[in-house]
Amino acid sequence: MGERKGVNKYYPPDWRPEMGSINKYHGTHALRERANKLHLGILIIRFEMPYNIWCDGCKNHIGMGVRYNAEKTKVGMYYSTPVYQFRFKCHLCPNYIIMKTDPGNLDYIIVEGARRQERRWDPLENEQVVPEEKSTSQKLATDAMFKLEHGEKDVLKSKTAAPVIDRLQDHRERWKDDYSSNRLLRDQFRAAKKDLKAKAAVDAALLSKSSLDIQLLPQSEDDAKIASLLRLNPTQTPEERQKTVRQTIDSRPLFSSLDGDDKTARRGVIHNPFVKNSRNSPSCSALKRSSLGVNLKSKEQRESTGDEVPVVPSTSSLAASPSTKLLSLCDYTSSSSSEDSH
Repeated sequence: MGERKGVNKYYPPDWRPEMGSINKYHGTHALRERANKLHLGILIIRFEMPYNIWCDGCKNHIGMGVRYNAEKTKVGMYYSTPVYQFRFKCHLCPNYIIMKTDPGNLDYIIVEGARRQERRWDPLENEQVVPEEKSTSQKLATDAMFKLEHGEKDVLKSKTAAPVIDRLQDHRERWKDDYSSNRLLRDQFRAAKKDLKAKAAVDAALLSKSSLDIQLLPQSEDDAKIASLLRLNPTQTPEERQKTVRQTIDSRPLFSSLDGDDKTARRGVIHNPFVKNSRNSPSCSALKRSSLGVNLKSKEQRESTGDEVPVVPSTSSLAASPSTKLLSLCDYTSSSSSEDSH
């Protein structure tokens, strides 16, 4: 590489070696424009941002690793190590940022123009092994009590870490056979993948049948119970179900069968599916004798006054007079149920 670069140099015809270097002959510096302020002790270098900062001028964030053309100046000494200062302009605003080295803490300090974004890494939080500082080493060598306390902390830390180390050793012995462990995991993944593929096929068939485009959730026990309680036939349309219900209502008999054991038929009461023949029915409770102003005499009062015993209306008379059917039916059922109870 050195030979190749040397070939490309141009030496003027009037140049002589005793005149010095080519740069001195032309009256320029080897660093060209980077050394324009070298007489002031300033050298232009390429400075890289050591950490994240916030610019005080534009309040924007400048990330670590962004490079700038900075003016490098020597501002002091830390023992035998020089302290350098860097001045550069923000690329988003005209604000200038000044930083300098800190050899004592192996860090950079912001002098002005910005503030640091606090994201410092503490190795102790991650339980990493950190080398002892010089001050701690000197104190261990000179202070016996500090050395004793430091040793007790180390013993306690070793006792705390002993179970974890044993468990890691057991896992290492268990995972020693990489092929068997890998095969076991692959078998488990293959079974799970097969199960998921079967469920996806069932869900896709259901969605295709229902003409839906939604995501189905996994089936639970509650969903199965609710589905078992549904009695609707999914193959029938609402119009067909309505037609079936109407046909069932039309084919239902209006009167009950006149069997010999049927008490309702012997009493001559019309069977109405919408009216219950009991004293607690809502139809009868709405039409009370007290609410209509009717007072019935007891059997002793009727015998003493010579009144006639009321005759139970027949089925034909109830059918002939539909306006009084409900009132007579309720009165008869209430009186007959009270006599049966006696």
